[in-house]
Amino acid sequence: MFALQQFVVVHMLTFLGQNVLGSKIIDGKIAPDNEMLYMASVQDHGGNHVCGGFLVSEDFVMTAAHCDLDLKRVVLGNHNLKKADKKMKIAKKCKHPDYKNVGHGYDIMLLELSRPVRPSKRIQFIRLPLHEMTLKENEKCQVAGWGKINTYGSVVDDLRVVNVSVISPQVCQNAWAQKVPGYNLPPNIICAGGYNTTKGFCQGDSGGPLVCKGMAVGIVSFNKSIPRTELGNCNYPDVPNVYTDISKYLNWITKILKGKNYKKLCVSTL
Repeated sequence: MFALQQFVVVHMLTFLGQNVLGSKIIDGKIAPDNEMLYMASVQDHGGNHVCGGFLVSEDFVMTAAHCDLDLKRVVLGNHNLKKADKKMKIAKKCKHPDYKNVGHGYDIMLLELSRPVRPSKRIQFIRLPLHEMTLKENEKCQVAGWGKINTYGSVVDDLRVVNVSVISPQVCQNAWAQKVPGYNLPPNIICAGGYNTTKGFCQGDSGGPLVCKGMAVGIVSFNKSIPRTELGNCNYPDVPNVYTDISKYLNWITKILKGKNYKKLCVSTL
């Protein structure tokens, strides 16, 4: 349905592109209606779910740069996409200027909405880090998204959430290098979930937040594909899931949210 974008590391790694559409959380549960009210479905011109995202201010939704496909709107305020009624046009896309592909890193993008969103009983912002931070190994966090519930499953409509544990950078790098010889993870990432568990994300949960202690600290970026397929190894992954570390991009984020050098950093979609 959507153009699949891949980067090549022995043809084994795949970012969470949308040919294997909008995958959902693995071994998770349906998110309660009164929680995670910052979640957004980023959609294309036809109203199809492309990626997850999360509301960080009245004007902006954060997502992954690799989600920059035919994006036209975001849906807020309802965890069931069939019942969603708060649909906002995307006015501008602000992709990190150093982004090339997920293997290179910098997988972060801000979407400016066509009009401000006011907090309500159904819509809330999520906090971002105030400074650069390092998560503790085994710290318990959450990841949520819309899509498949297993590697070979089908798309569902309800937001799902699962608890995942943070994995140390060195353990993460060693695990990836063992499975993909010579591969070095991109800079400024967080590893959590996957890796010898059945808990984590899958194709299409891209752009959703890694949430620790009520704060968005990461953005779903990529996992490892099953060889000779377009499927991510989601149920029994042999490497950790990889997220963009939001705290490493606070200067860039602040420039956009406060309008500094705005025209140079964003592209109009209207």
